[in-house]
Amino acid sequence: MSAEVAASVFPQLEALLPHVQKPIQYVGGELNSTVKPWETTDVRWALMYPDAYEVGLPNQGVMILYEVLNEREGVLAERTYSVWPDLEELMREHRVPQFTVDSHRPVKAFDVFGLSFSTELGYTNMLTALDLAGIPLESKDRTLDDPIVLAGGHAAFNPEPIADFVDAVIIGDGEQAVLDMTDIIRAWKAEGQPGGREEVLFRLAKTGSVYIPAFYDVEYLADGRIARVVPNKSGVPWRVSKHTVMDLDEWPYPKQPLVPLAETVHERMSVEIFRGCTRGCRFCQAGMITRPVRERSITGIGDMVEKGLKATGFEEVGLLSLSSADHSEIGDIAKGLADRYEEDKIGLSLPSTRVDAFNVDLANELTRNGRRSGLTFAPEGGSERMRKVINKMVSEEDLIRTVSTAYGNGWRQVKLYFMCGLPTETDEDVLQIADMAMNVIAEGRKVSGQNDIRCTVSIGGFVPKPHTPFQWAPQLSAEETDVRLGKLRDKIRGDKKYGRSIGFRYHDGKPGIVEGLLSRGDRRVGAVIRAVYEDGGRFDGWREHFSYDRWMRCAEKTLPAFGVDVDWYTTRERTYEEVLPWDHLDSGLDKDWLWEDWQDSLDETEVEDCRWTPCFDCGVCPQMDTSIQIGPTGKKLLPLTVKKDAAASGHSH
Repeated sequence: MSAEVAASVFPQLEALLPHVQKPIQYVGGELNSTVKPWETTDVRWALMYPDAYEVGLPNQGVMILYEVLNEREGVLAERTYSVWPDLEELMREHRVPQFTVDSHRPVKAFDVFGLSFSTELGYTNMLTALDLAGIPLESKDRTLDDPIVLAGGHAAFNPEPIADFVDAVIIGDGEQAVLDMTDIIRAWKAEGQPGGREEVLFRLAKTGSVYIPAFYDVEYLADGRIARVVPNKSGVPWRVSKHTVMDLDEWPYPKQPLVPLAETVHERMSVEIFRGCTRGCRFCQAGMITRPVRERSITGIGDMVEKGLKATGFEEVGLLSLSSADHSEIGDIAKGLADRYEEDKIGLSLPSTRVDAFNVDLANELTRNGRRSGLTFAPEGGSERMRKVINKMVSEEDLIRTVSTAYGNGWRQVKLYFMCGLPTETDEDVLQIADMAMNVIAEGRKVSGQNDIRCTVSIGGFVPKPHTPFQWAPQLSAEETDVRLGKLRDKIRGDKKYGRSIGFRYHDGKPGIVEGLLSRGDRRVGAVIRAVYEDGGRFDGWREHFSYDRWMRCAEKTLPAFGVDVDWYTTRERTYEEVLPWDHLDSGLDKDWLWEDWQDSLDETEVEDCRWTPCFDCGVCPQMDTSIQIGPTGKKLLPLTVKKDAAASGHSH
């Protein structure tokens, strides 16, 4: 790729910036961003989180890969984000291509264009970026002048709806995977790119750990179901496996977190304290696909926090994971960090706490140096029966006891998160959410002696996801979801005694149906995504840009040709025999184990957490040659001493 093709487009871009909202998000130069000279590198990555800067910049996944790649000799990684429609229009008019924020180089000039999808609603933004970059939308039309378009992130565990638009897919952890991929591309380039695109993609496919959709054909039955997915090239594996990084202490990223220039959704530094979850909530894709549990050691966490705070100047640290309070040494971690940063007033936060893992000592440590904001708990199901169905083993007594402790210790605000539309759910199950909220307020008034306490009930629509026991479940229609939530709203508002203390936030059922179509779709759904993009669909994850009518209109235009419709993908229950679109992508979970768990759910049978009990044969550990890694390590956050001690004893740490 010649240097002039890769020249900065900033001179052309700069003229457009006075005419758009929040121009600062396009200029780059953030603290800890990396700019490497183009000529000194031989493999070049453009990384994208396909959403606006304010959502994309704090994304941990992209930040980690950006740093892992840039640490490598001869490798360069730059970032790009979705541009808002006002700039898109001007870029089209003035022929400015999709650019990176680091050096403002055209995305088309890079070797790899990697996109991280944590949600399926970013697919239309991917097409916008490809088109603005001058890269053909479909992989079959690309040449050696185009980058390899790569998808990763949680949504990539079923990449079939975007199979026509991406060249390659990595499922699972990306840290080691992107380095392995870089080595293959570097060798192929050094040999003079023999065999063109097809050859480099074949070399990636042969490893068994990069999925190349073009090398697989999908055959369908007369009724629209998939007959089989079969490799169309010899040497390509029948199944592609996920990547698992086993020792998180060996990957202490990000070491130098990016500090945003414009306001973003999270103004804090985050440290991932463990990866994976084995609680076994049946709706939770993240927990299922990231097994096994791998804890970062307490000393590894302390080290990352210390370096990250030095590198950024942030005043809050988020301890990230799917269920942070489940870390086997969370009490020591919270106390150790609170002690260490007491003088600096560094706040600590756990994004969400399980009701049964909450204790007031932990909560007090977390808020010791920061502010007391509200506490968030996620019972998910309103009735005891529903919580058995979804394997969220929290009783109403647990919840009341926990909030009672919180209100009694001075918290005033509790937020409860639930789902509507779960399998086997009835109106009665959902109406019990109101009873639970009223009991919470009653208890809070009793223990605090105050009437000014609040409880916010937040409700999302349930979307069945691939690689979970609910992957076979029917989804509740948008209309039924809205009716059910309407009844709940009326019950809460109609209550004279407690209604005014309960906030009620809910999403209507429409975005969930589109997400359901994309999350369990197959290759035929690509036609819908393309039609929506061509019709102007952008930023579908944003309520003000999302159009349900546009998605339904485009689906009605494209799907009948294949003999299927939106309901076929969303509200239809699947059977055991059916080949699911993602069956050839191996998350390590045994399909029979998932099916048995689905049957257990229908019988309202709960399953324990395998971290603390014998194995249930989900299949991950033996198949992926991995194992659960948890403490206690018996270590404390030392040797880093509290600052005042160091001063007193006259030595530094």
